[in-house]
Amino acid sequence: MALVIDLKPQEKILIGEAVITNSSQRTRLHIAGDAPIIRQKDIMQEEDANTPCKRIYFIIQCMYISPNHKDYHEKYFDAVNEVQKAAPSSSTFFMQINEQIMDGAYYKAMKVTKQLIEHERELLENVTK
Repeated sequence: MALVIDLKPQEKILIGEAVITNSSQRTRLHIAGDAPIIRQKDIMQEEDANTPCKRIYFIIQCMYISPNHKDYHEKYFDAVNEVQKAAPSSSTFFMQINEQIMDGAYYKAMKVTKQLIEHERELLENVTK
């Protein structure tokens, strides 16, 4: 079954190792295969990974697009340990994320990590109050 993606004008998408930029009109793509696919809105630049949970998202994103996923596992688990020590309430997120990573479902792990980033934002907001 092909993945169907509607691209907005000028929107970018990463498919495998290629960055594709849409023209000035909406486009519908039908994509079949196993290449990693990330929409522009889901791509995090390394300089934007400026919190512990955002760094975890960035590491998972690297796992997803890299042919050598395991190259990032040590960095990932080091970052997870750091966050869990500081915020034990994050453990439920990591259970879900780890399950997705073990299944090779990196994109799904990224989606759960977005929830973790929101949790981190709420925790930091409560600390400043």
